[in-house]
Amino acid sequence: MERKTPWHIWVVGLLSLLWHAGGAFDYIMSQTKNENYLAMIPPEQLAWLESFPTWVTAAWAISIWSAVLGSLLLLMRRKLATPVFAVSFAAMIATSVHNIVLSDPSALDLMNGGQLAFTAAIFVVGALLILYSGVQANAGRLR
Repeated sequence: MERKTPWHIWVVGLLSLLWHAGGAFDYIMSQTKNENYLAMIPPEQLAWLESFPTWVTAAWAISIWSAVLGSLLLLMRRKLATPVFAVSFAAMIATSVHNIVLSDPSALDLMNGGQLAFTAAIFVVGALLILYSGVQANAGRLR
């Protein structure tokens, strides 16, 4: 007999997909150099973004698109969501190492308090999604 999917999996999966769709939109607008979108970014931050080495842009892409995929896998009730969210988190750490430790200026020099809080929220959400999907997989709610 198949178990009924708990309502919270649908809620978390949908909210996760919407959250990561925002990141995907940001990535697409940045990479396609959308003038209207980039006009909202202060010039010093835009110059910093454009100075990213290829590996950072690749890690950013992996982080974003694996998070979207993880959200879809969660909605499909697949336990593969957990390692996919973990890949996203690892790529996020790689970009942060560059942005905070290796780049000059550092992201910390360019961000205001609200931007730093949002960045912290991204990490918290990423960690919680790994934990949540892992708990659901271990409980047999993901196949």
